[in-house]
Amino acid sequence: MTEPTLLEELRANRTLVWLFTAFIVAVLFAFRPGSGKVHRDSANIPFRHDDKPAAGDPAGPRKEARP
Repeated sequence: MTEPTLLEELRANRTLVWLFTAFIVAVLFAFRPGSGKVHRDSANIPFRHDDKPAAGDPAGPRKEARP
């Protein structure tokens, strides 16, 4: 019996190779140059209207259901 070559091993484990490649692409996409501003902006979404409600809220100030 011969020992399998590297290409035979990769062909046998193509799902593992595909998932590893997808992971590397996702990491490179997340840390690409110029993406810091986008990530910072997305991270601050919950804190945008910390002091007052958003302008143009048609419902106005919300009241609690309890008396």
